[in-house]
Amino acid sequence: MHLFESDVVISGIGQSAVGRRLGRSGLDLTVEAARVALADAGLTRADVNGLSAYPSMHDDPGFGPVSVYELKEAMRLELDWIVGMPHSMGQFGPILEGAMAISSGLADHVLCYRTMTESTAQGAASRSSVTGRPRASLNQTIEYFMPYGLASASSWVALYMQRYMHEFGATREQFAGLAMTERRHAALNPKAIYRAEMTLDDYLGARMISDPVGLYDCDAPIDGSTVIILSRKGACPRPENAVNVEAAGAGMRVSAYWDQSPDMIEMAATGAARRLWERTDLRPSDVDVALLYDGFSYLAIAWLEALGFCGRGEGAAFVEGGERISLGGELPLNTQGGHLSGGRLHGFGMLHEACLQVRGDADRRQVSGAELAVASAGGGPLAGCLLVSAPA
Repeated sequence: MHLFESDVVISGIGQSAVGRRLGRSGLDLTVEAARVALADAGLTRADVNGLSAYPSMHDDPGFGPVSVYELKEAMRLELDWIVGMPHSMGQFGPILEGAMAISSGLADHVLCYRTMTESTAQGAASRSSVTGRPRASLNQTIEYFMPYGLASASSWVALYMQRYMHEFGATREQFAGLAMTERRHAALNPKAIYRAEMTLDDYLGARMISDPVGLYDCDAPIDGSTVIILSRKGACPRPENAVNVEAAGAGMRVSAYWDQSPDMIEMAATGAARRLWERTDLRPSDVDVALLYDGFSYLAIAWLEALGFCGRGEGAAFVEGGERISLGGELPLNTQGGHLSGGRLHGFGMLHEACLQVRGDADRRQVSGAELAVASAGGGPLAGCLLVSAPA
């Protein structure tokens, strides 16, 4: 079986300024990130003939502030392939779709982007929310959630985290190991939103958002854009930057609705991770650094278990104290600070950091000898993951 991953490399990466309420449009941030990525790849805008985004436009402008049409016109791109849709394989959908477009011959260089202006949107009259405006984006299922206070993703995740703690005896003190370690990593990342030290008392004493999800179990809304450029293997002007895509996984073998999981523990990550390892001879023990989606702390635990770094129900103990997931530990995790401290770049920030790590470009947070990284995105019914390796 021919695998599309073998035809594609990540030729360039770019990121805009990242911060709270930057006062810049989503388009401005996206163009900035695109320019950085093009320079990184040694390409010009004239070379780009594919464009891919998730969710492109969303009914909440902070969540999806830049459509593929808007960016195409702003950059004057001449395209042979374009996709931007709200329903996909989660945040990594544009990456997988772009890679398949290249493998099938529909494009040579695909610019994939994810832009967020949630921080600015939260300061505006209309608060940003993953659910968007009422009666939109969730096929009206939000109407069934609202009477029970399930008004946001924090409440949905709380159901899973509470069940997990009940089933496996996990504690908030164990979850604190993840948040505290990511904060230490964030201190080494000049773009991270939160860099001040976090203590166990800070974590446990922070206000409860939706029991047992506390403030520091939640990602930090930001303004920022990340661009990933995919290219046909062998067509890169700067092969020294070309990161190999070893394997990809995605899927939705669970209900499309957060509240309909059979056990309120398993997420789509389980199936996506299984597909990833089915498409490669590499194993979890080969991975040098992991960038696992942490829109909420529980999601990173779910990905740790799904990807086979520990057994079912063992994720909270794996991160307890932080030693195993710190720089120099058994599995350095979310070395840029993750979403919890680095800022909610919605999955693309994970892949950006994975590429920096295997290229040896992560500066003070560089994992020594990192050659293979796994990046994941999504929670609940959404899941995608990628295994990437150092340039040849």
